Amino acid sequence: MTDQIHHRCDGPQQQVIAFLSRPESYGTSGNVERIDTHISHIFLAGDRAFKLKRAVALDYLDFSTPAKRHTACETELRLNRRTAPDLYLEVLSIKCAVDGNLGFDHGRPIDWLVVMRRFASDDLLEAVSRRGELTAPMVNRLADIIAQFHQSLDPVDAIDGSRRLIRILDENHKCLMQHADQIFPNAPIQSLFDDSRAKLATLSSLLDERAAQGHIRHGHGDLHLANICLWKGEPTLFDCLEFNAELATTDMLYDLAFLLMDLWQSGLRVQANELLNRYLYMADEQADGIAVLPLFLSMRAAIRAHVSAAQAMLADDDQDSKRLINKANDYLTGALAFLSGSKPRLIAIGGLSGTGKSTLARAIAPLVGRPLGARLLRTDILRKRLFGVKPETHLEADAYGREQGEKVYAKLMEDVAAALAAGWTVVADGVFAKRSERDAISRIAETYQIPFAGFWLEAPLQQMRSRVEQRIGDASDAGCDVIERQLGYEIGDLDEWTIIDSSAGPQEVSGAVLSFLLDGEPL
Repeated sequence: MTDQIHHRCDGPQQQVIAFLSRPESYGTSGNVERIDTHISHIFLAGDRAFKLKRAVALDYLDFSTPAKRHTACETELRLNRRTAPDLYLEVLSIKCAVDGNLGFDHGRPIDWLVVMRRFASDDLLEAVSRRGELTAPMVNRLADIIAQFHQSLDPVDAIDGSRRLIRILDENHKCLMQHADQIFPNAPIQSLFDDSRAKLATLSSLLDERAAQGHIRHGHGDLHLANICLWKGEPTLFDCLEFNAELATTDMLYDLAFLLMDLWQSGLRVQANELLNRYLYMADEQADGIAVLPLFLSMRAAIRAHVSAAQAMLADDDQDSKRLINKANDYLTGALAFLSGSKPRLIAIGGLSGTGKSTLARAIAPLVGRPLGARLLRTDILRKRLFGVKPETHLEADAYGREQGEKVYAKLMEDVAAALAAGWTVVADGVFAKRSERDAISRIAETYQIPFAGFWLEAPLQQMRSRVEQRIGDASDAGCDVIERQLGYEIGDLDEWTIIDSSAGPQEVSGAVLSFLLDGEPL
């Protein structure tokens, strides 16, 4: 008889869903909010979120049995506790009692939930960015967190850094072609496939080398703005791709590329450029590694394109369908644009401390070069790397001796050359007080046969002093004493460098520099 009663609980998940939809199931009188995705039902009750996995089997996951859903819940809890231990609380079983009723306390487990602390939807970075509140300090902190997470992961033995990408490209092409002539024109789909395979062929050796160096790890796998929240004021990564270890085991720049692509496609280009440059420093990425990013960005955009197309086919109303079709085509256009790139160029910004070099460099870096703006290389930050500290860590005067300065500029030239060789535009930010430093960087441009532009910033002394006194949390350690010492430098002939009066506001100064750079050519 007991077995017959238990059998009533072993059917489809409707009974479980009904149970989780009732406030009394949680001992609360408030409403239970429900969010449905293609693989989960999420129930929001009180200060908790309860995530039930749908009983589905797809090409890339299998939640078809209670045992498989239990395993998936345990995996989700374990993996997400890597980045959000305070959000992910437990795996909780739903039990069937002898009378056939469901509960959490007594009976035989029939399904499982991942239990999380609940946070406000306004705290998703997707919402934060829409409000225009994704600030530079928040972006830098986010980059630090992602870099620290990636560095904490164990490398996965892999010799097929390029071969595993072929499978993704083939799958993307197949999924896009399913919507050819309905949602997408056929021509751009084929162009994307051809261009992607051609790009992959040129990067094959580098990708395999990165795999051998340990860059392939089991990362987040689904790192975009809707999977990052502010928890207690801290950017927190959650809801990683837990159901398929192979899909989440990638080059860490491919893991990062999802978020970079999401920011860029959302029009948050300053934030995308800031995140990229901060991450590359904090993760201590080799300068030549960024050659792989255009392909990674394109692949991420292509995934979003065919996912949006699939959602459009299932949309309930015409307006929602049209919105998703437009979104899908925007992603497809972006996927092609990330591969197109532009001819790299080298831009150097020099001047004494307090003339606004770094402000100008950050302002123009997102606007010059593609696919994500320019690689920004700053001597103040390279010096901190030389000493193995974070950019904001203050260094004492002995870190600024002649020998240390020569090492910093040697590293700058090395990184500039590597980034240009990887096909990226570079903005180099340093004092460049010595003629030898200015000659060295212009020679790099000559070697790579690319355009070079040097800008020398000047401002009234009192304004320079005021600027350095107002710095908070900056990589520069220069104070007014440094300015006084620099005033005695023998700068010499600036030759091809353009002198810019930086006493105006940042927008006026960056506008003047961009007008020099345009010169009838796309940036």
